[in-house]
Amino acid sequence: MTETLKKLWPELEWIKDLSLREKTAATWQMALDKSVLKPSDLETIPFTLLCGPDLKVSFMAHKRCVVHLAKECGEKMNTFFGQELPVNMDVLIAGAMLADVGKLLEYELDSNGKAVQGRYGQYLRHPFSGVSLAEQCGIPPEVCHIIAAHAHEGDLVKRTTEAYIVHHADFMAFEPFKKK
Repeated sequence: MTETLKKLWPELEWIKDLSLREKTAATWQMALDKSVLKPSDLETIPFTLLCGPDLKVSFMAHKRCVVHLAKECGEKMNTFFGQELPVNMDVLIAGAMLADVGKLLEYELDSNGKAVQGRYGQYLRHPFSGVSLAEQCGIPPEVCHIIAAHAHEGDLVKRTTEAYIVHHADFMAFEPFKKK
């Protein structure tokens, strides 16, 4: 795992399964390698293009918030529901980290350095490209399911508990911005 990825994602250390941690990092590295975006761009571009040009919350601020929300939620569910509704924390954290990895292929920068939806993104939204990247890196299906089901595309499938948590964490950190 590169120093760039460690700096971008200190939360990788939360994934106890070393193989899953490495595959999660590899997926991010592949996305960065294929993207026109640099790691520093992720700290400045907006996390969504759906809230207008004045949105100041960066892609990484949103992503890290979602991962932290999902982790806290999963821990509380394990505390209160135990074996009745167990949450696999490694799957949850990896899924939360990878949910928007496809945006690195969906976004481009215009001549002013502003993030815009690129040609690729006009045809494939990030849940699809995210699953493709993840599968190429050997991410297991239960994590790919979270990537695929985290956005509205997932409204048509039966989500796992971990996928519900990531879906709601993501929308908790998105919907209020649409109202501003």
